[in-house]
Amino acid sequence: MEGRVAGKIALVTGGASRPGLGASIAERLAEEGAIVILTDVDEAGANQTADHIRARNLAASAMGLDVTKQGEWDRVVDAVLAEHGRLDIVVNNAGILVVGDIGDESAVDDLQKQFDVNVAGCLMGTQAGVKAMRQSGLGGSIINVSSVAGLVGFRGSATYAATKGAVKLMSKSAALETAPEGIRINTVHPGIIRTNMQKAAVDDNSENYAAIEASIPAGRLGEPVDIANCVLFLASDESRYVMGAEFVVDGGYTAQ
Repeated sequence: MEGRVAGKIALVTGGASRPGLGASIAERLAEEGAIVILTDVDEAGANQTADHIRARNLAASAMGLDVTKQGEWDRVVDAVLAEHGRLDIVVNNAGILVVGDIGDESAVDDLQKQFDVNVAGCLMGTQAGVKAMRQSGLGGSIINVSSVAGLVGFRGSATYAATKGAVKLMSKSAALETAPEGIRINTVHPGIIRTNMQKAAVDDNSENYAAIEASIPAGRLGEPVDIANCVLFLASDESRYVMGAEFVVDGGYTAQ
């Protein structure tokens, strides 16, 4: 049986960390037949993830990419187009989280640091995807990973939430421009997921996160594959009429 994204060319950012969303998304897309290019500022880590996927006889490769640098985006996408001739799926997953109180002296610097990766990096990735998809004329899917922190407030996460809220509305606005061309842009909003980044956030803010975890209606943290399955739907042709939407995968947390 043919996979749900068989033969599609997919670029996934932030693919080095395992367990992590990017690695799980890349593996899930590869399981369903995509040819996956993983990227990360940690090129060695991205290669390790690609090796893990290739060990299952699935199609994956890796490249270094600092999502905050336009020249690096140009280099990576040009290389993908030179090798594969098109780009069908872009998953802008790379992101950073800095936990801190709104009164911290470092708050403005923390915001800028996160803005560069979470917003500017996502915008450049969206631009790169749109440009490549327009070049092929085949349409495609761009999935931008936001967060439930882009929908509701979290103590200790004001600067992070500001960036993730920006990702949501940037994506919706861009989707209005590209919808007539069959280029779908949507966001996924993970809840509290068991990843390396989440572990670091919990360690930094354990008292608040203990309360958050206890209040999840599902009664547990999510797993990276829970996000990957949602991304798979948006990457596939099953979502051909889904544009400018936000998909919340949080065990019911924001339904309260």
